[in-house]
Amino acid sequence: MRYMRLLDEEYTRHPFYGVRRMTEWLKSQGHAVNRKRVGRLLRRLGLLAIYPGPRLSAGAPGPRKYPYLLADMRIERPDQVWCTDITYIRLHHGFVYLVAVMDWYSRYVLSWKIAGSLDTEFCLEALEEALKQGRPEIFNSDQGVQFTSQEFTGRLAAAGIRISRDGRGRVFDNIFIERLWRSVKYEEVYLHEYESRAECEAGLRRYFEFYNDQRLHQALDYRPPRWIYESEGRQAA
Repeated sequence: MRYMRLLDEEYTRHPFYGVRRMTEWLKSQGHAVNRKRVGRLLRRLGLLAIYPGPRLSAGAPGPRKYPYLLADMRIERPDQVWCTDITYIRLHHGFVYLVAVMDWYSRYVLSWKIAGSLDTEFCLEALEEALKQGRPEIFNSDQGVQFTSQEFTGRLAAAGIRISRDGRGRVFDNIFIERLWRSVKYEEVYLHEYESRAECEAGLRRYFEFYNDQRLHQALDYRPPRWIYESEGRQAA
Protein backbone atom coordinates (compact mmCIF):
# COMPACT_ATOMS: atom_id res chain seq x y z
CA MET A 1 0.00 0.00 0.00
CA ARG A 2 2.88 2.38 0.77
CA TYR A 3 4.41 1.79 -2.67
CA MET A 4 1.07 2.35 -4.34
CA ARG A 5 0.76 5.73 -2.65
CA LEU A 6 4.28 6.70 -3.66
CA LEU A 7 3.69 5.61 -7.26
CA ASP A 8 0.42 7.51 -7.41
CA GLU A 9 2.09 10.71 -6.23
CA GLU A 10 5.05 10.36 -8.59
CA TYR A 11 2.79 9.56 -11.53
CA THR A 12 0.76 12.68 -10.78
CA ARG A 13 3.97 14.71 -10.92
CA HIS A 14 5.43 12.91 -13.94
CA PRO A 15 2.77 11.06 -15.97
CA PHE A 16 5.33 10.33 -18.70
CA TYR A 17 7.33 8.01 -16.39
CA GLY A 18 7.10 4.33 -17.33
CA VAL A 19 7.97 1.21 -15.37
CA ARG A 20 11.72 1.63 -15.75
CA ARG A 21 11.82 5.21 -14.51
CA MET A 22 9.30 4.53 -11.75
CA THR A 23 11.47 1.65 -10.58
CA GLU A 24 14.62 3.76 -10.59
CA TRP A 25 12.82 6.59 -8.80
CA LEU A 26 11.70 4.26 -5.99
CA LYS A 27 15.23 2.89 -5.70
CA SER A 28 16.55 6.46 -5.43
CA GLN A 29 14.20 6.94 -2.47
CA GLY A 30 15.72 3.93 -0.72
CA HIS A 31 13.16 1.26 -1.64
CA ALA A 32 14.26 -2.20 -2.75
CA VAL A 33 11.96 -2.93 -5.71
CA ASN A 34 12.25 -4.50 -9.12
CA ARG A 35 10.58 -3.67 -12.43
CA LYS A 36 8.24 -6.65 -12.29
CA ARG A 37 6.78 -5.55 -8.96
CA VAL A 38 6.48 -1.93 -10.02
CA GLY A 39 4.72 -2.93 -13.23
CA ARG A 40 2.29 -5.08 -11.28
CA LEU A 41 1.51 -2.24 -8.88
CA LEU A 42 0.98 0.25 -11.71
CA ARG A 43 -1.45 -2.14 -13.37
CA ARG A 44 -3.28 -2.60 -10.09
CA LEU A 45 -3.54 1.17 -9.69
CA GLY A 46 -5.19 1.42 -13.08
CA LEU A 47 -2.94 4.32 -13.99
CA LEU A 48 -3.16 5.21 -17.65
CA ALA A 49 0.48 4.50 -18.17
CA ILE A 50 2.13 5.62 -21.38
CA TYR A 51 4.75 2.88 -21.52
CA PRO A 52 4.41 -0.13 -23.80
CA GLY A 53 3.45 -3.50 -22.40
CA PRO A 54 0.54 -5.03 -20.46
CA ARG A 55 -1.65 -2.57 -18.58
CA LEU A 56 -5.21 -2.18 -17.41
CA SER A 57 -5.81 0.58 -19.90
CA ALA A 58 -4.60 -1.51 -22.84
CA GLY A 59 -7.10 -1.77 -25.66
CA ALA A 60 -9.21 -4.88 -25.69
CA PRO A 61 -8.63 -7.24 -28.63
CA GLY A 62 -10.98 -6.76 -31.51
CA PRO A 63 -12.71 -3.40 -30.90
CA ARG A 64 -13.06 -0.97 -33.75
CA LYS A 65 -10.16 1.45 -34.01
CA TYR A 66 -10.95 5.16 -33.92
CA PRO A 67 -8.53 7.94 -34.93
CA TYR A 68 -7.44 10.86 -32.77
CA LEU A 69 -9.58 13.71 -34.08
CA LEU A 70 -8.27 16.62 -32.05
CA ALA A 71 -4.86 17.19 -33.63
CA ASP A 72 -4.71 20.78 -34.92
CA MET A 73 -8.42 21.24 -34.16
CA ARG A 74 -9.49 24.59 -32.72
CA ILE A 75 -11.73 24.00 -29.73
CA GLU A 76 -13.93 27.09 -29.72
CA ARG A 77 -17.13 26.35 -27.81
CA PRO A 78 -18.74 24.21 -25.12
CA ASP A 79 -20.02 20.77 -26.17
CA GLN A 80 -17.66 20.67 -29.12
CA VAL A 81 -15.46 18.05 -27.41
CA TRP A 82 -15.91 16.06 -24.23
CA CYS A 83 -13.25 13.84 -22.72
CA THR A 84 -13.04 11.16 -20.05
CA ASP A 85 -10.47 9.28 -18.01
CA ILE A 86 -10.05 7.10 -14.91
CA THR A 87 -7.69 7.64 -11.99
CA TYR A 88 -6.84 6.00 -8.68
CA ILE A 89 -7.96 7.57 -5.39
CA ARG A 90 -6.38 6.30 -2.20
CA LEU A 91 -8.21 5.69 1.05
CA HIS A 92 -6.71 5.16 4.50
CA HIS A 93 -7.25 1.45 3.95
CA GLY A 94 -7.60 0.55 0.30
CA PHE A 95 -8.51 2.60 -2.73
CA VAL A 96 -11.24 3.37 -5.28
CA TYR A 97 -11.28 4.45 -8.90
CA LEU A 98 -12.65 7.77 -10.14
CA VAL A 99 -13.99 8.46 -13.62
CA ALA A 100 -14.98 11.91 -14.85
CA VAL A 101 -16.50 13.36 -18.02
CA MET A 102 -15.29 16.88 -18.79
CA ASP A 103 -16.06 19.50 -21.41
CA TRP A 104 -12.74 20.22 -23.13
CA TYR A 105 -13.38 23.91 -23.87
CA SER A 106 -14.69 25.08 -20.49
CA ARG A 107 -13.00 22.43 -18.27
CA TYR A 108 -16.45 21.90 -16.75
CA VAL A 109 -16.84 18.49 -15.08
CA LEU A 110 -20.19 17.25 -16.31
CA SER A 111 -20.21 14.09 -14.20
CA TRP A 112 -18.11 11.77 -12.08
CA LYS A 113 -18.43 8.40 -10.39
CA ILE A 114 -16.33 6.22 -8.10
CA ALA A 115 -16.12 2.42 -8.00
CA GLY A 116 -14.16 -0.31 -6.27
CA SER A 117 -13.14 -1.99 -9.51
CA LEU A 118 -12.25 -1.10 -13.07
CA ASP A 119 -15.48 -2.19 -14.68
CA THR A 120 -17.39 -0.56 -17.52
CA GLU A 121 -20.60 0.05 -15.58
CA PHE A 122 -19.50 3.09 -13.57
CA CYS A 123 -18.09 4.67 -16.73
CA LEU A 124 -21.44 4.18 -18.45
CA GLU A 125 -23.22 5.72 -15.47
CA ALA A 126 -20.98 8.79 -15.70
CA LEU A 127 -21.64 9.05 -19.43
CA GLU A 128 -25.41 8.83 -18.99
CA GLU A 129 -25.34 11.51 -16.29
CA ALA A 130 -23.28 13.80 -18.53
CA LEU A 131 -25.63 13.30 -21.47
CA LYS A 132 -28.49 14.66 -19.38
CA GLN A 133 -26.77 18.07 -19.59
CA GLY A 134 -25.90 18.17 -23.27
CA ARG A 135 -24.34 16.31 -26.16
CA PRO A 136 -20.86 16.78 -27.61
CA GLU A 137 -19.89 16.64 -31.24
CA ILE A 138 -16.79 14.57 -30.37
CA PHE A 139 -16.02 12.35 -27.39
CA ASN A 140 -12.33 11.67 -26.66
CA SER A 141 -10.84 8.99 -24.42
CA ASP A 142 -7.82 6.76 -24.12
CA GLN A 143 -7.83 3.16 -25.36
CA GLY A 144 -8.90 1.61 -22.05
CA VAL A 145 -11.17 -1.41 -22.25
CA GLN A 146 -13.92 0.49 -20.44
CA PHE A 147 -14.11 3.07 -23.24
CA THR A 148 -13.56 0.70 -26.16
CA SER A 149 -16.30 -1.65 -24.98
CA GLN A 150 -19.30 -2.20 -27.22
CA GLU A 151 -21.60 -0.84 -24.50
CA PHE A 152 -19.73 2.46 -24.27
CA THR A 153 -19.06 3.05 -27.97
CA GLY A 154 -22.57 1.91 -28.82
CA ARG A 155 -24.07 4.52 -26.52
CA LEU A 156 -21.99 7.26 -28.14
CA ALA A 157 -22.89 6.07 -31.64
CA ALA A 158 -26.59 5.95 -30.74
CA ALA A 159 -26.39 9.60 -29.71
CA GLY A 160 -24.69 10.58 -32.98
CA ILE A 161 -21.39 11.46 -31.29
CA ARG A 162 -18.09 11.08 -33.13
CA ILE A 163 -15.50 9.01 -31.26
CA SER A 164 -11.87 10.07 -30.86
CA ARG A 165 -9.08 8.02 -29.27
CA ASP A 166 -5.74 9.04 -27.83
CA GLY A 167 -2.79 7.54 -29.65
CA ARG A 168 -1.26 4.65 -27.75
CA GLY A 169 1.48 5.96 -25.49
CA ARG A 170 0.41 9.62 -25.94
CA VAL A 171 -0.70 10.81 -22.51
CA PHE A 172 -0.82 14.45 -23.61
CA ASP A 173 -3.52 13.75 -26.20
CA ASN A 174 -5.94 14.09 -23.27
CA ILE A 175 -3.99 16.81 -21.49
CA PHE A 176 -6.85 18.74 -19.90
CA ILE A 177 -8.21 15.81 -17.95
CA GLU A 178 -4.65 14.95 -16.88
CA ARG A 179 -4.50 18.47 -15.46
CA LEU A 180 -7.85 17.89 -13.78
CA TRP A 181 -6.45 14.83 -11.98
CA ARG A 182 -3.46 16.84 -10.82
CA SER A 183 -5.78 19.50 -9.38
CA VAL A 184 -8.05 16.94 -7.71
CA LYS A 185 -5.13 15.17 -6.06
CA TYR A 186 -3.06 18.13 -4.93
CA GLU A 187 -6.01 20.29 -3.88
CA GLU A 188 -8.16 17.58 -2.28
CA VAL A 189 -7.02 13.95 -2.12
CA TYR A 190 -3.47 14.44 -0.83
CA LEU A 191 -4.71 16.85 1.84
CA HIS A 192 -7.02 14.25 3.41
CA GLU A 193 -6.94 10.70 4.67
CA TYR A 194 -10.30 9.30 3.66
CA GLU A 195 -11.32 6.63 6.13
CA SER A 196 -14.05 5.16 3.94
CA ARG A 197 -15.53 5.23 0.48
CA ALA A 198 -18.41 7.35 1.80
CA GLU A 199 -15.98 9.92 3.18
CA CYS A 200 -14.08 9.93 -0.09
CA GLU A 201 -17.26 10.46 -2.09
CA ALA A 202 -18.32 13.35 0.16
CA GLY A 203 -14.91 14.99 -0.17
CA LEU A 204 -14.88 14.65 -3.95
CA ARG A 205 -18.41 16.02 -4.18
CA ARG A 206 -17.37 19.14 -2.25
CA TYR A 207 -14.28 19.51 -4.38
CA PHE A 208 -16.03 19.20 -7.74
CA GLU A 209 -18.64 21.74 -6.65
CA PHE A 210 -15.79 24.10 -5.79
CA TYR A 211 -13.94 23.25 -9.01
CA ASN A 212 -16.95 23.91 -11.25
CA ASP A 213 -18.44 26.90 -9.47
CA GLN A 214 -15.59 28.77 -7.78
CA ARG A 215 -12.12 27.70 -8.91
CA LEU A 216 -10.63 30.41 -11.12
CA HIS A 217 -8.69 29.16 -14.16
CA GLN A 218 -6.02 31.32 -15.71
CA ALA A 219 -6.77 29.81 -19.14
CA LEU A 220 -10.41 30.88 -18.71
CA ASP A 221 -9.55 34.50 -17.87
CA TYR A 222 -9.96 33.64 -14.18
CA ARG A 223 -13.54 32.52 -14.50
CA PRO A 224 -14.92 29.22 -13.17
CA PRO A 225 -15.78 26.36 -15.56
CA ARG A 226 -19.55 26.38 -15.01
CA TRP A 227 -19.75 30.08 -15.94
CA ILE A 228 -17.94 29.41 -19.22
CA TYR A 229 -19.92 26.26 -20.00
CA GLU A 230 -23.33 27.78 -19.35
CA SER A 231 -22.84 31.34 -20.62
CA GLU A 232 -20.89 30.55 -23.78
CA GLY A 233 -22.97 27.45 -24.39
CA ARG A 234 -26.12 29.56 -24.47
CA GLN A 235 -24.48 31.98 -26.89
CA ALA A 236 -23.48 29.12 -29.20
CA ALA A 237 -27.04 27.77 -29.11
